[in-house]
Amino acid sequence: MFYIPDGRIEEYIKEDVPYLDLTTSVLGIGNRRGKMSFYSREEAVLCGTEEVVRLCDKLGSRVLSYFPSGSLVKPNETFLEVEGKAEELHAAWKVSLNILEYCSGIATRTRRMVDIATKINPRISVVATRKIFPGTKELATKAVVVGGGFPHRLGLSETILIFKQHLSFLGGLPGLLGILDEIRARACEKKVIVEVENLEDALVLCKAGVDGIQFDKVSPPELKKYIPKIRGINPAVILLAAGGINLDNVADYAKTGVDALVTTSVYLGKPVDLSVKMIEL
Repeated sequence: MFYIPDGRIEEYIKEDVPYLDLTTSVLGIGNRRGKMSFYSREEAVLCGTEEVVRLCDKLGSRVLSYFPSGSLVKPNETFLEVEGKAEELHAAWKVSLNILEYCSGIATRTRRMVDIATKINPRISVVATRKIFPGTKELATKAVVVGGGFPHRLGLSETILIFKQHLSFLGGLPGLLGILDEIRARACEKKVIVEVENLEDALVLCKAGVDGIQFDKVSPPELKKYIPKIRGINPAVILLAAGGINLDNVADYAKTGVDALVTTSVYLGKPVDLSVKMIEL
């Protein structure tokens, strides 16, 4: 189960229907009963149906059937049917479609990346960054998980991930090494991961005993050379590749031997092409 609070569902409705559906009201069709059916125009991994079910319920309509998130839907296949008054169906229509199209797009891209990467290395993880549009974290994170990926970092409170921007305040890498034991003592149950751009820094950090190293924008051929040298020092160190990883190069990165692929690309792409039919009952 992925929990999204009722308040957030109500915000989705309020954003699209701030007061009333003026068109449905002016047409005088609000009390007529009908059925709304959602179907896909392409093959996709569905995501967001549970939220749409809750949204429709809040508006007073009745969900007849639906496919759960994670289902693979085929072109022209109906995956959600709702019955209710026209005013209820029209209030739910567009916001539901937006949730489903965008979430399914993220889930579908994630699934494709995961399938490619795990075919090469069954133990590798595809993890998504937090570079998402503000206000969409719950749905975006659910979509990644539904697609078989995992969040790399849900927020600053979660992980010790040290970037060069942090090193600017520490006197560079030597400054970090000088306080590494102190960092471990202050957050003894957390792993310490540092992002680097070259092998030299990675080897120094590996010898110092960091828990993980994240390589930023290192090409697959170079990274493939780095991994055996680092594993030779510490076989248990966590190794991540980040920076520009997408569907076009995910296979090359999966072959390098890293433990996880950090990507933003699953968020960046077209929504899945879904559509809605309405009939009067």
